[in-house]
Amino acid sequence: LKQVFNKDKTFRPKRKFEPGSQRFELHKRAQASLHSGVDLKAAVQLPSGEDQNDWVAVHVVDFFNRINLIYGTVCEFCTEKTCPVMSGGPRYEYRWQDDRKYKKPTALPAPQYMNLLMDWIEVQINNENIFPTNVGECEGEVL
Repeated sequence: LKQVFNKDKTFRPKRKFEPGSQRFELHKRAQASLHSGVDLKAAVQLPSGEDQNDWVAVHVVDFFNRINLIYGTVCEFCTEKTCPVMSGGPRYEYRWQDDRKYKKPTALPAPQYMNLLMDWIEVQINNENIFPTNVGECEGEVL
């Protein structure tokens, strides 16, 4: 199990919300709603008086963290040899393009594709212009 959570391989530490901050409180509320057995549609509704961008940001970061954990549990079984193609079944193949190294859609082994994808998502989440860490900020400007 230690190999699964080796942060030097594929596991990335969770992005944390500052305790006492509004986003931390929203995160706690989101976590509680997932374990309460309530209607999921009601659980993800924007709480009264909260900023929609902050609410969405909390859920995006939480989803990313959960996907990272899931990926960490399967990555040792999906190697370049066992998973030579990133696919969604026999009819769908995913190709990577990032306009830097891969200027055209490129077929990659699944582990390489996933590492590039997770790195790209992490860059987006850590971009202050997309996900400002201060509540009430949008696109780098204080509202």
